[in-house]
Amino acid sequence: MDISKHVFHVHSVDSKDQVTSRQRLRRGEIMSFFSSLAPCLVGIKACATAHHWAREIRRFGHDLRLIPTAYVKPYMRRGAKSDAADAAAICEAVTRPNMRFVPIKSVENQGFLMLHRARGLLVRQRTMRYPSSLC
Repeated sequence: MDISKHVFHVHSVDSKDQVTSRQRLRRGEIMSFFSSLAPCLVGIKACATAHHWAREIRRFGHDLRLIPTAYVKPYMRRGAKSDAADAAAICEAVTRPNMRFVPIKSVENQGFLMLHRARGLLVRQRTMRYPSSLC
């Protein structure tokens, strides 16, 4: 599944790697779509919102795997840059036997990491503001 702000693309294959469906879903349709499916393997590119969707979709019994963007890139077709092509590349990458995945973060863990990143940004901005030659 390729996620974006408003429209998500789902690319489905069967056990023989034959494409069974390609769907374009709006944000409000995601939960009803996955609740109606039998438990299956779902792959999503890892980003901040991917952890939220992984937690939500996992509640329906699906096996969720988050893939770093750099690991999906080799499976992209040349010249085919679209959300549907991204979903197909994610689908291809998630089935690879030696693929490494990102663990799904809890809400608390994401909040804690957000605080650390915000603090790091403030420290960098403070350092940029006062050059070391003036201190």
